[in-house]
Amino acid sequence: MKLLSLNLGRPKAVPYTDKAVGGVTGIDKQPVSGPVRVEAPGPKGVGASGVAGDTVCDKRHHGGNDQAVYAVAREDLDDWERELGRPLSNGMFGENLTTEGLDVSGALIGERWRVGSEVVLEVTCGRIPCSTFQGHVGERGWVKRFTQKGAPGAYLRVIEPGEIRAGDPIEVVHRPDHDVTVTLQFRAVTTERELLSRLLAAGEALHPESRAAAEKYVAQQGR
Repeated sequence: MKLLSLNLGRPKAVPYTDKAVGGVTGIDKQPVSGPVRVEAPGPKGVGASGVAGDTVCDKRHHGGNDQAVYAVAREDLDDWERELGRPLSNGMFGENLTTEGLDVSGALIGERWRVGSEVVLEVTCGRIPCSTFQGHVGERGWVKRFTQKGAPGAYLRVIEPGEIRAGDPIEVVHRPDHDVTVTLQFRAVTTERELLSRLLAAGEALHPESRAAAEKYVAQQGR
């Protein structure tokens, strides 16, 4: 398992993103060799990306401690290449980390990865597709297609900061004792809300917004 590509985004004006953030986005991430500093950026709405030099333009929905880093498996990009019939470069999905040999969407919420010799990251949730993502990929109905596939990649929080670079090894250093995967969490908050109660098994590692949704669902079912 390794970090195949480390990707950073710069602000770019596009016609398909929210004018409330000036019509700019950092989703178009490009590979860099590194080293690059990774650390907790601060609370959502205040903190941006946890990867130095990377841009988060819409802090309402992106960035912050619980979405500090975004990872996508190269294997999932390859699968989409076959389905779409066109090449997808590393960083194309707006991911900071393109991994190799790691089942990112099959990772458990709360699973921890050591990247290189210093950085430890913790899985919190999957990525919810948006209109900016659809505009960037340029495929009609992309939000629906991406959601139906159920391989969203993983957001991570920074447990131990440090520097990483392309080619660093990735080691799974902790796997929690539950069965809540990123894919399960994603399905629960998108298309299969009957799964929401299962998310609570992930405890405090679960993204706060998903935990709140699960708690609300359980409370409503108990009425």
